[in-house]
Amino acid sequence: MAKRILALFVLAGLVLAGCATGPRNAAASGLPQRQAVKNVIFMLTDGTGPEAWPVSRWVKGAPLSVDGILTGAVRTYGADSIITDSAPGATAYATGFKGSDKGISIAPWNITIAAVKADPALKYVPLATLIEGARLSGRAMGLVATSNVQHATPAAFSSHWHDRNNYNELAEQQVYQGMDVVLSGGLQYLLPKEEQGGKREDKENLVDALKSMGYAVITTRDQLLSAGPGKTWGAFAADAMAYDIDRARLAPQEPSLAEMTVKTLELLSASAKGKSKGFFLFVEGSKVDWGAHANDPAAVVSDLLAFNDAVGTALEFAKKNTDTLLIVVADHGTGGISIGTASDKNYSLTDDDYLVVPMRKVKLTAEGIEKVLAGDSSEERIRAVVTEQWGMDDLSAAELKSVQDAMAAKTALSGILGPMLSKRARIGWTTGGHTGADVALYAYGPNRPAGLWENTDIGRDIAADMGFDFETLNTRLFVEADSAFAAAGFQSALDKSDPANPVLAVTKGDLKATLPLSKNLLIMNGKTTELEGIVVLAEKLGKVFVPRQAVDLVVKGLK
Repeated sequence: MAKRILALFVLAGLVLAGCATGPRNAAASGLPQRQAVKNVIFMLTDGTGPEAWPVSRWVKGAPLSVDGILTGAVRTYGADSIITDSAPGATAYATGFKGSDKGISIAPWNITIAAVKADPALKYVPLATLIEGARLSGRAMGLVATSNVQHATPAAFSSHWHDRNNYNELAEQQVYQGMDVVLSGGLQYLLPKEEQGGKREDKENLVDALKSMGYAVITTRDQLLSAGPGKTWGAFAADAMAYDIDRARLAPQEPSLAEMTVKTLELLSASAKGKSKGFFLFVEGSKVDWGAHANDPAAVVSDLLAFNDAVGTALEFAKKNTDTLLIVVADHGTGGISIGTASDKNYSLTDDDYLVVPMRKVKLTAEGIEKVLAGDSSEERIRAVVTEQWGMDDLSAAELKSVQDAMAAKTALSGILGPMLSKRARIGWTTGGHTGADVALYAYGPNRPAGLWENTDIGRDIAADMGFDFETLNTRLFVEADSAFAAAGFQSALDKSDPANPVLAVTKGDLKATLPLSKNLLIMNGKTTELEGIVVLAEKLGKVFVPRQAVDLVVKGLK
């Protein structure tokens, strides 16, 4: 019987291997022999196209932290589009496999790009991530973002689902991933709707669950700065955190991305796992993308410079700890930002003041201005706030009316005010959506990648640096439960007696074991065991995937 189960695992590994995107660029480019890597810091600035960097550099008026570590570029296309979404874009980095639109670390179900080598038979099957691999390698794990932590990019490193918008599902999986430090927003998705501000429909209080696991749950900047050693979960906003430039006035209790990065590096490196095996840290500057969607250059530049500051802290750590690999990328471009517009006929004589002077007057993002206005749409108030916060004292009658109309319709002002500032700074945009640009690759430390890379190969290369490969990891963490248990002579079925909290029930005669979905728990013979991975429902397939360890434990315990 054991041979039959092993055969299933081997077959799964062979099929998953067919999804690989090909050999690493590192091998093809003749990089030197791989060096030992203890720590990996992987930083991603969401939605940052190539020209967002020079815009930010001009506004800053000084070199950027990333300037000295530029090594190449990354191709970003997904399985079903040459213009990727954040979900498949992050999935590619996190799992080493191209993903389908809106999918979070599961195999693609829609494959239309010929360059993508993926097996359609594996659609919707969960794919192991760098964080899960780091855990099994004995490393400490950290996750930092300025969005809610359940948002597409951080979710792709820590959960598995076919729809990026199911924040409640993604939140539960994240809580049971065993990460050591998590700092972000998204508190409302950890709390039941029966509690003030909660969004969960399953009555579960995941904050209480975290505390029972030994986490210090913190919600303010002061608590973060004074946090001592140990597992830490910071939830600094109900949903996403504020733009960096807005924090001082509108969210002073929130830490900066640099502060979160510094504290996470401190906690991870001081932990027992960090000292012994090292750590994997993922950091996202989330809202550059949001500002670009709104064509708001104030939001893009301020948050990209805040991300650059965080990179500076990580680079300082890597220089002091020479067994640390630092990689900085974007998942895709957003907005198609450009220095110069089609309407500017004198672009060849564009002095830097045209860009710099309007942008340096900015004190808040357009989102921040909307909060300051607080619904007051009077001409006097709008002109006063826009002049004070953006230095724009020349609003035309048409521009004023567009702001008032948007406020009357309760439409976000970001997409209204952003283009006004862009016009004055001679900044152009091609879209309010994503773009298919290659994005910049920055790296420092042992085995740093250089040249033009596939996003999937970046993930595979990091996995190799940490001593594992995704194909082996997938066969270890995600076994199709019904087939595996049936091969061992057991019956398994979803128990939905509590529809909001279903479990996989495994039986043999009068004996029974249960595996709650989205958790890393096995309940058997009156005992609860923590598994090395989470139980994942592939809802579109109606199948449950469990760690191979769960099958072994059930077979042994229910003989």
